[in-house]
Amino acid sequence: MYDIVGIGNALVDTQFKVTHKLINDLGLKIDQMTLSSSEEHAPIIAKLIAENAPSVSDCGGSATNSLVAASMFGASCFHNCKISDDEDGHRYLNSLKDTGVQHSGLMSDPDILPTGKCLILVTPDAKRTMLTALNVSAAMNEQDIINDSFASAKIFYMEGYMVTSDENYGALNAAIDAAKTNNSIIKILSLSDPGIVEIFKDRFKKVESSGLDFILCNGEEAMAFTETATLDNAISVLKSKPYKSIITNGADGCWIVDGSEITKVPGVSIEPVDTNGAGDMFAGCFMFALLNGCDLQVSCEFANLGASRVVETFGPRLDAKGYAEVRKKFKNN
Repeated sequence: MYDIVGIGNALVDTQFKVTHKLINDLGLKIDQMTLSSSEEHAPIIAKLIAENAPSVSDCGGSATNSLVAASMFGASCFHNCKISDDEDGHRYLNSLKDTGVQHSGLMSDPDILPTGKCLILVTPDAKRTMLTALNVSAAMNEQDIINDSFASAKIFYMEGYMVTSDENYGALNAAIDAAKTNNSIIKILSLSDPGIVEIFKDRFKKVESSGLDFILCNGEEAMAFTETATLDNAISVLKSKPYKSIITNGADGCWIVDGSEITKVPGVSIEPVDTNGAGDMFAGCFMFALLNGCDLQVSCEFANLGASRVVETFGPRLDAKGYAEVRKKFKNN
């Protein structure tokens, strides 16, 4: 029924252009995600508004952005996520529909918990620092998984942030169990964030033991996951794994770790504007290329291209024309 079935947090993202001073004043760690609450967001938003920080807003979440990219290229996608019956929830659902991503349509009582929100602060060096209030998304549990969505899917995509609450972790394990009924499904885990990997290392290891085909990560996430201090050492550990690892490194491209075979895939030279969403776009492109029978080298070349186009843009996604241009270049090649 679907090419790709994903699981992840449903968030309405608001992205701001800020200075490094503001990041320091807020006591945040640059280029990482911090879990927060709606109450903690309020004074930060007020400060951003007072400083007239330029902003954009849309539905988001890591897996959401990846599925949107794959769907805009032509893949059929379904998202297992949780939203509330409030303004943000309807905005999120409508945004999914506009990009062709399917969802159960079920919504929770907003008087209990609102739809999730994420503040994304982008500094002049194009790095993004995130404050995430998961809200109802953190309450997603095994009852929210649509088991039938896995029945004939080709790829199961897991967002690493799903380990951050007991309910989400239960939902992730339920989804893994549902995917086991499909012997041909390709299982892909995104490590999502180095800080999250360090804090929830045991849960990531449990997901790893369930049987994966790929992990997607950047260098810092790879080191956190393998408990090593250098990327070379992380690659050495990943070489012994039964799955393949794709390690992104920004403008330098990425590495493919497939057993003892290590392949460096060069990146695309651009002028960076905003790295938010680059990893998500990389995943969406990579999965779409796999669906089209491409080998890992070509899949990563396409993923590097798509990610570079997002980095040239303020915001985690492209417009319809942007996706079409990336898709056309892929088709021509």
